[in-house]
Amino acid sequence: MTAVPVVVCPDCDGMTFTLEPCRCTTYGDRFLADADVLGPRREAYRSCEQCRGAGTVTYPCYRCGRRGRRRAQLVVTVANLDTGAVASHQVVPGGLDPHRDPAGHWVVDLASRVRELAAIVGAVLDEADVPSLWLDRQWQPDLPAALRHELEAHAILRADHAPWRLVLGRATVPATVDPAARLARLCALADLLLLDLVVEARRQDAGFCWAIRYEVPGSPVPLGSPGWCRDLPESLACTDVAKSLGGLAERGLAAPARLLRPDSPRPPAASAVDVDQLERRVLADCNDAAHGDELPGAQALWRNGRWWHTTLRAGEPVETLAEQPTGQVVRRVRVPVSRGYEPPDPQWLGEPVDWRQCPDCRPHSRLRACDCRLGGRAADLDCPHCCGAGLRPSALHCFTCGDTQRLHRTVVVTITDLRHRVVHLAWQAGTPEVAPLVATQPGGKPVVQLPTRYRLGSWAAVLGARPDDLADADGGQQIGKDLRDGYVTLPWAGADPVGEHVRNAGRGTPAGRLIVVATPPDAPPLAELVRLALGLDLALVVAVCDLRHNAADPLLADGLRWSVDVKPLDAPVRPDDFPYRPSLAAALSWCVECLTDAVAGAAPTDPTVPIPVPGSGPRDIADPEPELLRLAAQHAGQVLTVRFTRAGCTAYRHDDDGVHLLAEAPDLRDLRLT
Repeated sequence: MTAVPVVVCPDCDGMTFTLEPCRCTTYGDRFLADADVLGPRREAYRSCEQCRGAGTVTYPCYRCGRRGRRRAQLVVTVANLDTGAVASHQVVPGGLDPHRDPAGHWVVDLASRVRELAAIVGAVLDEADVPSLWLDRQWQPDLPAALRHELEAHAILRADHAPWRLVLGRATVPATVDPAARLARLCALADLLLLDLVVEARRQDAGFCWAIRYEVPGSPVPLGSPGWCRDLPESLACTDVAKSLGGLAERGLAAPARLLRPDSPRPPAASAVDVDQLERRVLADCNDAAHGDELPGAQALWRNGRWWHTTLRAGEPVETLAEQPTGQVVRRVRVPVSRGYEPPDPQWLGEPVDWRQCPDCRPHSRLRACDCRLGGRAADLDCPHCCGAGLRPSALHCFTCGDTQRLHRTVVVTITDLRHRVVHLAWQAGTPEVAPLVATQPGGKPVVQLPTRYRLGSWAAVLGARPDDLADADGGQQIGKDLRDGYVTLPWAGADPVGEHVRNAGRGTPAGRLIVVATPPDAPPLAELVRLALGLDLALVVAVCDLRHNAADPLLADGLRWSVDVKPLDAPVRPDDFPYRPSLAAALSWCVECLTDAVAGAAPTDPTVPIPVPGSGPRDIADPEPELLRLAAQHAGQVLTVRFTRAGCTAYRHDDDGVHLLAEAPDLRDLRLT
C-alpha cells in the first residue's frame, strides 16, 4: 500500500484547536433575546458563562482529531451483496481528472466513478450519496504540480468527514415502489390496526413538504415541517410501514384514551387509490375556499374506510422561554396549527378510559421524581437535588408515565403480523386474577406471574411468530421479558398485579395503546455479511450467549443473545462487549442499518496510515449459524465472540477475569473449542 499525502489541517492550521465565535454572539449583549431575530454575529454577552465576555471559545479541532494533520485521501467502495464482489477507487491529489461544469468551475464527478465500480462488480445501484469534489477557483491544469496538488488536497479534505464511503448494490434491479399499491397497503393496515392514516402537505419556502404517518384519533397536528419530500409519490416511495408507525407515541401522548370495538362493522377493503387525484385535492385545500388566502397546509385522513379532507389553520402564537448554556434566555414564538375540520369519530372507538394524574411529574414543566425516591422511598430532606421536595428538573421522560401525565386504568394491546392477522386485548386494572408467586427480588419484593392472556409471548404463537420476535411497532424496541411472559414485580405484598402490569405496558404509549409487531426483522443471511466483511478486508465480529437454561427464572435474561458488528482488523475484543439482541435477525438488521457508518469509522485514525483500497471477486461462504449455535450450546451461559477475517476464524470466551482466546482455524467448521 503506497503512502498518501499528509497535510497540515487547514481548519486549525496545525494548532489542534480552533477559536470559534461564542454562542452568545448570536444574540448579542442581552439577557433576553429573540430566537427569530437573527443576523450577523453581534457583540458578546458580557455575563456569558462560557466565554466570560471574550466573544470566542476554544474548541478541540474535531476535523483532525487534535492531531494537527490530516490525510488527503478518500476511498469509495462498491460491493455486490449477492456475490460478495468488491471494487474500490481512491481519491488522492494528482489523480482527480477534473472537468469543467456548465458554470465554468472545475469539478471531480465521483458519481461516474461509482458507476464504473458498479459495472466491475456487476451491481445495480440506487441513487448513491457520493458528493462531487469542487476545486478552488484558482486551480488550473497548467499550474505547477506542487500547487495543483495542494489545492486538490484541500478539496479532498472538505469531504473527508466520511473518508471511506461504502455503496451497496445487488446483482438484480431492485423492485420499484408503486405509489398507488403502497398507499392502498397503508390504508388496509390502518383498518387492520384501528388507526388513522394521515397524508399531509405543509407549505415550506416556495413549495410543499409531504408526510405520511399513522396516528391515534385525537392526536394534535405536530409543529414544524412534517418531512422533506416535495410531492406525494416521492413521499410514498420513501415511507414504508415502519416509517409510518415511527413516532406514533410522541404524536399521541396527549390524545385521549378510549376502548376499542374491534367487532364493529369493518369498512370494505381499500381499493386502488388515485394518487394524483388525492394529491390535487390536498393541494387545493391548502388555499382558503372562501377568500383564496394561503393556508399552512392540508390533510387527508383515512378513517372508517374513506378519505376525510381538512385544511390546516394557524392558531394564536405561543411564546416559550429556553435557557441557554451561555446564561441567556431565548424567547421563541411558535404558531400552532390545527385542523379546520375534525372528522367524526370512527365507529371502532369505544368508551373513554379512566385515568389518574401521574404523581411523579408536573404538567408543562421539567419536574420529575427525584432519585432519592427510587424504590418507593420517601423524599430525603437532605437531598442536594430536591431539598426534600421529591421533584427535580430533568430532561428525561418521566419513568412512571412516559410524559403522558396520566396513569390509565386500562391499556389496549394490539398484536399483529403487519399482513392480515391481528389480536386486540384490553387489560384493566383491578381485574381479579390468580397470580402465583414465582420469585422474590433481592430487595424482598414479590414476583408473580399472570395467566396466559396477559403473556404476549403466548399471543405471538397464535400469530405464528416466535416470542423473541415481538417488538414495539413504534421504533422496533424489543418487548421485555415481563410483558412477554406475564411477570409482575409487586411494590408490596397484596398489590394489584394486573394494575402493575397495566402501568408497565401503558407507560409512554399513545392514548393508552401498545401496538406490538410479531414478525422477524427484515435482515440478510449471516453468510452475506461475512462475505461482505471479507471482501472489504475487515472483521465481522459475532457474539452469542446461550441463556436458554434461564427460561424458568423470571429474574434472569433468557434465550439466545446476539450481536453482529463490522470492525477494523486490529480492533480488540472487549470484555464488556455483551450481546443483547434477542435474535440473530435483529442483530443482523441493526448491523446493516449501521453498516455505512461502521465502514467509515474503520478508516485508520492515524493520518500517516492510508485507508485500504479493497477489491475482491465473488466468493461462496457456508452458513455459519448452525456452527455458532453448536459452539454456544457447548459454553452455555458464557459469551462467545467469533471474528471472521480473510485469515480465518478466531474464537474468544468472556469470563469474569477478561477475554480468553479459545481457538483459531481457517474455517469455522474446523474450530475445536476447549
